[in-house]
Amino acid sequence: MPTELMLAERDQNPLTTAQAGQVMTRVIDDCERAGRLLGTALPVIPVKFNLSGTAAGMFCARGKQLWLRFNPWLFAQDFDIHLNDTVTHEVAHYGIHCAFPTRRRIKPHGAEWRGLMRALGANPQATFSSDMTGLRVRRQRRFSYTCDCQQHEVSATRHYRILRQRAVYCCRFCHAELCQSASS
Repeated sequence: MPTELMLAERDQNPLTTAQAGQVMTRVIDDCERAGRLLGTALPVIPVKFNLSGTAAGMFCARGKQLWLRFNPWLFAQDFDIHLNDTVTHEVAHYGIHCAFPTRRRIKPHGAEWRGLMRALGANPQATFSSDMTGLRVRRQRRFSYTCDCQQHEVSATRHYRILRQRAVYCCRFCHAELCQSASS
């Protein structure tokens, strides 16, 4: 089975080679189990340890390229938890992606994904909570916007989309268009 282990190159990777191997073994096992449960082949896909920030794992699909990314810094903090929960969580996303190729009306953490997580013996929780103390986490700058009913904090990405007239954002409550506050 061709596999790829890409360790994060920034700074020194906090995971040992043995731990990276354990993650890869878990990915292989979960792919086999999920494939049997879904009745579809789930070939092992590349695994990369190059994720940073507050996300512990991510299933990525770009065209026909599929891969899994894991955050080695978060794994190093709570290795056993992430080995058991995060790996299965991301493999379940991969399994649903393969089992439902049209992906119409399939939500990322929807009923299909939750059902597969339960069948795999994992907790179908969409997020995790972990102590991020000491970890470098990139934070986007926030910009102040208002609507008819309240104040909003908009990320730099959304702010620049608005400035370039590539997007319009509206309040979920009053449905008014967001306008930049004079203070930001």
